[in-house]
Amino acid sequence: MISISETAETHFGKLLENQDANTSIRVFVVNPGTPSAECGVSYCPADAVEDSDTVLEFNGFNAVIDLESAPFLEEAEIDFVTDQMGSQLTLKAPNAKARKVDSDAPLAERVSYMIEAEINPQLASHGGKVMLVEITKEKVAVLQFAGGCNGCSQVDLTLKDGIEKQMLEQFADELTGVKDATEHEAGEHSYY
Repeated sequence: MISISETAETHFGKLLENQDANTSIRVFVVNPGTPSAECGVSYCPADAVEDSDTVLEFNGFNAVIDLESAPFLEEAEIDFVTDQMGSQLTLKAPNAKARKVDSDAPLAERVSYMIEAEINPQLASHGGKVMLVEITKEKVAVLQFAGGCNGCSQVDLTLKDGIEKQMLEQFADELTGVKDATEHEAGEHSYY
């Protein structure tokens, strides 16, 4: 479910040395499955572990995950990196904003998941996002842009060279193209 690097295990071990015995770490997602999902790590005293929690054993400590957060922490990675800027704990949870779907799920679900997990995080740096409107009989994914993407002068480039290329590569036998259904109106929100 969650992988924790050796450097992060060492870091957690040092932090937990100063806590009460049997204290674990709790890994969680606030607002899981939504665009505002945030991941976190905190101390978890032994008396705060619920029967429904998942407890994972690591080198010298346990990680506790609540029932609601668990599916959104699939494939999550925790690392502790040191560079010229200092040391930092990183938690990457690609499924936090959208629950991972099975490979045999309907195409629309898999495309929507790909948008939430891969495309929208890239667009977020410009204040933009995109959502799936429909998949036509001709196997064309119809998308709606929002936020900074609505009215952006680069939206055609983003659609054709970015999103369409990614989607056709990932869904080669299932999609034939991508179309923008947005009525783009430039405004203060548009990214330039």
